Amino acid sequence: MTHTSLTPPPRSSANPAPVRPAGSIRRTASIDVSWPDGVNGDRLFQGRARDYLTPASGGPGRVLDGASMEATIDFEKLIKAISAYPEPAALQSVVGQRGGNHLRMVLREQLPELLTTGAPLYLLLDDISGVALVSAWAFAQWDPEWSKTIRERIPKDQMDKMMAQREGVCWGLKPGNSGLQFSEEPSDVGTADAKELRNPADPEGWHEFPVIIGPSFRRARRIDVTRDDEAGLIRIDAAFQDSSPTPAGGRAAIHEYRLAATADADTLEILTLEPEARILPFSECPGAVHNTQRLIGARISDIRNEVLAQLRGPLGCTHLNDALRALAEVPKLAGYLRTTVSA
Repeated sequence: MTHTSLTPPPRSSANPAPVRPAGSIRRTASIDVSWPDGVNGDRLFQGRARDYLTPASGGPGRVLDGASMEATIDFEKLIKAISAYPEPAALQSVVGQRGGNHLRMVLREQLPELLTTGAPLYLLLDDISGVALVSAWAFAQWDPEWSKTIRERIPKDQMDKMMAQREGVCWGLKPGNSGLQFSEEPSDVGTADAKELRNPADPEGWHEFPVIIGPSFRRARRIDVTRDDEAGLIRIDAAFQDSSPTPAGGRAAIHEYRLAATADADTLEILTLEPEARILPFSECPGAVHNTQRLIGARISDIRNEVLAQLRGPLGCTHLNDALRALAEVPKLAGYLRTTVSA
């Protein structure tokens, strides 16, 4: 089946990140994945997160909170080992779990304090599931015949089953859509220029990333929060990107969203929500954006549950949903600004 009449998918990054506004808090989070023992070996996940205050005075910013995480995860998404700083007492309960919705349930049950306090570590642990699913794409940047390699690695009956299971998973994979057409031919999927996250005019705008030589993958998030007390609003500017370095230098991205939103400062009700699809793999993917308006009126602190209820399966985009779910961190971030923004 060919899809030559489809509108090309978005392939334009919004990077670099904007300069931090005065009187703001910025949370950045990333997971970098590498393969120390090669493509057939386990994956090393290195996560970092940081909350950074920029005073209203425009003076030097400072770190308010942070976390790091390291995990060894196999091809089947099984967590074989994990450590973190700070390390919660029940962290080792996730060893033996597989990345996916079940892992997120385990996190809620075993590490509820991370969720309820908006701890930076929770965002890293929550992202294991999505990163475990998509990170193998990074090898497509280094192996021109990656699709053929996948075919050889996975028996045909398993591949057919996997492709059938993808149908209806999200808006872009509805029956008949181009994303369900597996091909061994070269593709422009995942070739968009990811650009540089860090803004040269704002070198402190991001935490440091691990140095990795060779194939790797990065999921990076940014959430900027400001308070407009005169209007009684919390203003949010967020970004989400999945990318990989390329052998020629630079980085390529396969997913990127930008989100602008406002919430009532007292009730935390979502008042406006404007997602922008910047980079996506398939032509049909951006169609999920309009359904996000179902979240208007929900409390931003409940957005993880609301996304699951309102944008499940073909009503949403897996990666847009991941971008939206992270807005549950906003109440924690806005809370910083009540007492520290002018300091």
